[in-house]
Amino acid sequence: MRLYDYYRSSAAYRVRIALNLKGVDYDSTEVHMLRDGGEHLKPAYQAVNPQRRLPSLELEDGTILTQSLAILEWLEEAYPQPPLLPGTALQRARIRAVTNVVIADIHPVNNSGLQTRLREQFGADDAAINAWYAYWITSGFEAIESLIDTVGPFCFGDRPCLADVVLVPQVFNARRFNVPLDKFPKIVRADAACNAISAFKKAHPDIVNPAK
Repeated sequence: MRLYDYYRSSAAYRVRIALNLKGVDYDSTEVHMLRDGGEHLKPAYQAVNPQRRLPSLELEDGTILTQSLAILEWLEEAYPQPPLLPGTALQRARIRAVTNVVIADIHPVNNSGLQTRLREQFGADDAAINAWYAYWITSGFEAIESLIDTVGPFCFGDRPCLADVVLVPQVFNARRFNVPLDKFPKIVRADAACNAISAFKKAHPDIVNPAK
């Protein structure tokens, strides 16, 4: 199994976490999103993923999976233990709701392609980009803070689930863009609990690419 990966891609980061939690062995191929104008935009990678987005997961039979949520759902079905969607149908719906705040609401308006478009079409400078980024993270985190459990230590209970898998990379991004997290003690708690686990530690961008 081969993961087409970029260390700072939050979508790739969440897939690395899930692969580690499931104990799935994989090789990694870096597709650098900044080098040479963006290796993900080159024909070689477009042959792997027509959308030219990261990550992509190549299975043993050569099948290519794209879109991080689709990959995460495939992993949950193909490798059901430990479960990322545990509990009752209602509990799984709550997990999916938090997952989708990140994947459907925060990430799409903050990804690198959109930032580039803001710069090129609207003349946004670094300060404007950072303010845009902070607004959408803060808005999404306000919702997540109210949706996750009070007890913890993770988003929902005593073990990490899909919500934790997608939340941790977004917290990493928030810190990278200096977004204050003081208002989100439950999110900070869940992030700390996750990052004490080997599967999360090994997926961290500073470990995947220590040279940065």
